[in-house]
Amino acid sequence: MLEVNGKLFKIPTMQQIIVCHQKSDLQESLDNFLDLYYSSRMKYFASDLLQEGLSPYDISKAIDKAMTAAQAGGVEVRRHFTPMYTQTESGLLKDCKLSRLSYALVLLNADGQIPIVARWQLRLVSEFLKQS
Repeated sequence: MLEVNGKLFKIPTMQQIIVCHQKSDLQESLDNFLDLYYSSRMKYFASDLLQEGLSPYDISKAIDKAMTAAQAGGVEVRRHFTPMYTQTESGLLKDCKLSRLSYALVLLNADGQIPIVARWQLRLVSEFLKQS
């Protein structure tokens, strides 16, 4: 309780506070729901590639290229890439949740001098050539 000018007011707890907007934009609400839905289906994190020998710079560059390729190919980027932050021992890291497709695109666009990337790229090309 808070007393102001002789009147007592009950202070709400964080659980009791409800934010209400005067106007709700239906499209914005739908977009937010879809972003949450798409993100919930993404099982990969770009930061996982740090353990495979890629640097944050390598990952960031590969994500940019992968997003460009997806967009140029007519893929709706937000269905496959969700920018976010991940807490690490050294602090916050700019990260990205990835779908299976976007994870593959990131590996395809990463530096081929990194062993895991080279192996993945060679495996992909081998599978492609088997089907041709």
